[in-house]
Order: sequence, then C-alpha cells, then structure tokens
Amino acid sequence: MSSSSEQPDIKSEAPKEKEHRVPGLRGVRTSSLFRAVNPELFIRPNKSVMAFGLISLTLCVAYIGYLHAAEENKKDLYEAIDSEGTRYMKRKSSRWD
Repeated sequence: MSSSSEQPDIKSEAPKEKEHRVPGLRGVRTSSLFRAVNPELFIRPNKSVMAFGLISLTLCVAYIGYLHAAEENKKDLYEAIDSEGTRYMKRKSSRWD
C-alpha cells in the first residue's frame, strides 16, 4: 500500500496542463464576428507575405514620387513657336535671370 502513495497521481497533473493558456488573444474566447473583423489579431505572421507587402508598398510610393517629379519637370516647359512657324519646347525663364 505504501507503493501506491509514492506514485504521482496522473489525474491531478492533467488539469494543470489545461490551465496553461496561450498568451495573447488566441487564448481568449471571442465571437466569430470579432475574429472575422479583426483577423490580424489571430493569424500568425507570415514573413513571405510581409516581405511581398513591404516591397509592393515601397514600389507604389516610389512610382508616385516619380510621377510627382515628372510633373514638376513638365511645369517648367512650354511649347513655343518661332518666327518661321516651327514648334519646340522651351523652358520658362524669369525676367530676372
């Protein structure tokens, strides 16, 4: 009988494992509507998707910057006609230059 008291009780150890909860919002009970509206709180980060998103966002910002710079360069040019009637592009100049 003394041998039975020396063995650890397996039933008493099992609830301790169930008490261990996942940190963060994954362990919290929420509704499926909350999970559908806020998926970024429950999905583990995916590095390849993050890299693709970062590269695509950077390219979009660079393209917008390029369009802005190209438009700024066009503002300084206008179409001029000389005395012979030929058209050409000329840079705007100030009378002070």
